[in-house]
Amino acid sequence: MSTRKSGKMSSLFVALAIPVALGISILFYMFVLGDPANFEGGDPIKGHPVNIDPNHTFGLIHKGGFIVPILISILLIVIIFSVERYFTLGRAKGKGRIDEFLHNVRQLLAGDRVDEAIAACDEQRGSVANVMRSGLEKYQTVLNDGNLDKETKINTVKQEIEEATALELPMLSKNLVIISTCASISTLVGLIGTVLGMIRAFSAMAVAGTPDATALSTGISEALINTALGITGSCIAIIMFNYFSTKIDGITHGIDEAGFSVSQTLANHK
Repeated sequence: MSTRKSGKMSSLFVALAIPVALGISILFYMFVLGDPANFEGGDPIKGHPVNIDPNHTFGLIHKGGFIVPILISILLIVIIFSVERYFTLGRAKGKGRIDEFLHNVRQLLAGDRVDEAIAACDEQRGSVANVMRSGLEKYQTVLNDGNLDKETKINTVKQEIEEATALELPMLSKNLVIISTCASISTLVGLIGTVLGMIRAFSAMAVAGTPDATALSTGISEALINTALGITGSCIAIIMFNYFSTKIDGITHGIDEAGFSVSQTLANHK
């Protein structure tokens, strides 16, 4: 029941986070980047950006066009889901180091102190501990069952561990696909904005009839804003995806070790 509720809450979070990020980006584009004070003559449409800083001005970013709020929303989505994954994986990791926890539990199992090992799992409270606890509880159940041979007992414990692992693993990688998708599309969306900007710039030159280096360079710089935003969002998304993938690999390795430890303890029990 709690797993189902957690899944619903996660789906609701995804359903709300994306439109909220887009809404915030549009408002930021319209009222912060599009503030009349950022443009000559106070006109965001026809006025040139005020050159407060030759490299970075809100007005220049605003001139990137309607693709800019989309790129900002992609960046916000990456940040939102990175924060969500950080805290979720922090809870999944549990208290303390996973390798120290596994070492402690192995020592307890070596001394046949199963109850203390279960108590250690309750204290650690991570995904590895959850899988270990499920295996230990099944271990206690089948250990003194005289109707089962050792091989059947081992298979029963392994099945319980596999079922517990199947419940834990999806929660570790959940929403990570959103970050990887943002990493893939951010640069592409930025390039679309750049191409559209370049088309506008050269079309204006064609209508004017005479080459205007200043107008052309201004149009190109405005178009390249989209590329810069797209690459920035993609870089952040790639870094965060690889960071969380590494953390998930560590937890998954701990889960595998936990399952092996319980099965090996039962196999060596006389």
